[in-house]
Amino acid sequence: MTALPALAPAYPELWLALSAMALLMLGVFRGDGATRLVSWLSVAALAVTVLLITMQPAETVTTFGGLFVVDGFGRFAKVLILLGSAFSIILSLGYIRYERMERFEYPVLILLASTGMLMMVSANDLIALYLGLELQSLSLYVLAAFKRDSGRATEAGLKYFVLGALSSGMLLYGASMIYGFAGSTGFPQIAQILSQGALVGGQASIGLVVGIVFLTAGLAFKVSAVPFHMWTPDVYEGAPTPVTAFFAVAPKIAAMALFVRAILTPFGEIAHEWQQIIIVVSALSMLLGAFAAIAQSNIKRLMAYSSIGHVGYALIGLAAGTEEGVRGILIYLAIYLAMNVGTFAIILCMRQKDQMVEGVNDLAGLAKTHPGMALLLAAFMFSLAGVPPMAGFFGKFYIFMAAINAGLYTLAVIGVLSSVVGAYYYLRIVKLMYFDETAEPLAKPVRGELGAVMTVTGLFTMLFFIWPAPLLSMAATAARALFP
Repeated sequence: MTALPALAPAYPELWLALSAMALLMLGVFRGDGATRLVSWLSVAALAVTVLLITMQPAETVTTFGGLFVVDGFGRFAKVLILLGSAFSIILSLGYIRYERMERFEYPVLILLASTGMLMMVSANDLIALYLGLELQSLSLYVLAAFKRDSGRATEAGLKYFVLGALSSGMLLYGASMIYGFAGSTGFPQIAQILSQGALVGGQASIGLVVGIVFLTAGLAFKVSAVPFHMWTPDVYEGAPTPVTAFFAVAPKIAAMALFVRAILTPFGEIAHEWQQIIIVVSALSMLLGAFAAIAQSNIKRLMAYSSIGHVGYALIGLAAGTEEGVRGILIYLAIYLAMNVGTFAIILCMRQKDQMVEGVNDLAGLAKTHPGMALLLAAFMFSLAGVPPMAGFFGKFYIFMAAINAGLYTLAVIGVLSSVVGAYYYLRIVKLMYFDETAEPLAKPVRGELGAVMTVTGLFTMLFFIWPAPLLSMAATAARALFP
């Protein structure tokens, strides 16, 4: 009789899945009137999950026959994902009431997507990777089209579903090629096989390289890196704004963490085979994000191209393939989370005559009518541009230093030049707010949850330089887990 696997390492995921099912039942019995209650209980469930993760032992543990791994890297990424999910639910509370979208399934879908993301981060095998990815993706497809009476939201959901299915097929094809040529789906087993002479003359077989290319393509779609970014602007614009905020943070962080683990753990021995792919994807993402956003007049599309550029910066750390590079990625993702959540909190306050507005020009003269909101948005824009002493500067600094120390000078130069170009459209928003006259002022901002979120993230962004040590040391400890 086979012994049952140890469940303790997976307690956070089990708790989150059981919470989602319990809240689904609560919603069924109480109806849509319980949406606000279910939302706050979902935030509480996410908070308990963070607590369970922080209580786990510091060492690396595997369970479920080696399919599931818990280590410092996974714990750090999971906390960021859960914070992103909790902020997204809080941001949505007022919006779904105003837009008559109050349906209890909304926070439950975010919980289920978060469960999939936690599984992705702990995946130690190509099969576990795919299971986590699909649990996340199925929930996200529904969330993108959650505003059923909106043609734009339905179109966004359909585009995301069709292209997501295509990327899943590419990822599965790559996984089958890797299994065929390496003889295993487990990350440690593949690494062991490659280290024990499966390479011919120091080179991997062409079939294995093709598999890595398809696996990388599937993962690049999930992080919306060029050339698999085509869904991002349309989905960001069409989906309800709180859903866009969610897409911009939690799934992005989960996919980036998965990307790092799925490339470095099994294929660290053959970095020369995949490094040039990551370098090209990173450079193209930074350049497209910098130049394509210049012409955007819709702030959600602008944030979509901005996120593509930021993925390019984060991928510099993966291209370096070093512990310092992974530390840079984790620092960058933590700061990226705060900047984006705060920016979307302000976008959700953009209302004129009880209508949501999304035009960049609608922010004109904001400093005269809403000085506090303008100050916070200016801080987020300076941070996204990488202007010191804002938090975003430190994210880019550690990424670029990792690239320079790994000898990737050209990539670092492209990153710096892209930052300079990208600063144009971020600083344009600051200029609109402080120096242009407003045609029609925005309605008074909604207090309460939105005000609290933008204040907390704004203070983190502006004051990070005073005491960055805790985040830096936690990221360094987490990165060390991938390089035993």
